[in-house]
Amino acid sequence: MTEPLDVLAVMAHPDDAEIFCGGALIKSAEAGERTGVVDLTAGEAGSRGTIESRAREAAAAAEVLGLAERRCAGLRDTDLGNDRESRIVVAGAIRALRPRVVVTHWTGGRHPDHRAAAALARDASFLAGLRNFPAEGPPHRPGKVVYALAFTEEPIRPTLVVDITAQMDRKIEALSAYGTQFHGKSGIGEVFPAGDRRVLEQIRNVHATYGSLIRHAYGEPYWTEETTAARTLGSLTVATF
Repeated sequence: MTEPLDVLAVMAHPDDAEIFCGGALIKSAEAGERTGVVDLTAGEAGSRGTIESRAREAAAAAEVLGLAERRCAGLRDTDLGNDRESRIVVAGAIRALRPRVVVTHWTGGRHPDHRAAAALARDASFLAGLRNFPAEGPPHRPGKVVYALAFTEEPIRPTLVVDITAQMDRKIEALSAYGTQFHGKSGIGEVFPAGDRRVLEQIRNVHATYGSLIRHAYGEPYWTEETTAARTLGSLTVATF
């Protein structure tokens, strides 16, 4: 049995973890936390690249991210659903990796796989803790599910923003491993084009906007269903005025 993970990103396609939570994954790994990614699909229905090239790119990016584990769940690209069979597969991965925290997509977004992945990751996280649920492995339930908000256009304010100033260049390096997806592009997926600005520059600029919310250069935004506790009122760091 592998050593438990601290943080597991459950994302629809290879490169989604890098786009939506790559900075936080790097920061966790640098802090000594064990991190991992489950790509729900191989991205086989995408317009660019092949299953083989995307797998090579994901492996190269995993090295930059400092992941302890990266797996593909083998579900069908463009056909993700929160159905029983998919829950069994994802719950089995969660039981095998035993994360404390699961990070996934925001519940909205234009790609149907992203919306489905959010619901699937949450429900599988709960079901993985049921002793008699028919997924492989002993029961395990993560303590927290966190939704990545970066690039969503819905009017949702983050409940927390992770300072990734020191990790921003490595996040871009990890994204750059996906040459078939990003090279020469001005937009991809939820990252919409902004004139002739290249997509990696656009990603950097969006994170600069979130960084400004916490008075840092770059930030990644997240949302939790539960109200997050602060140690004391005196420990709150972002000034109102």
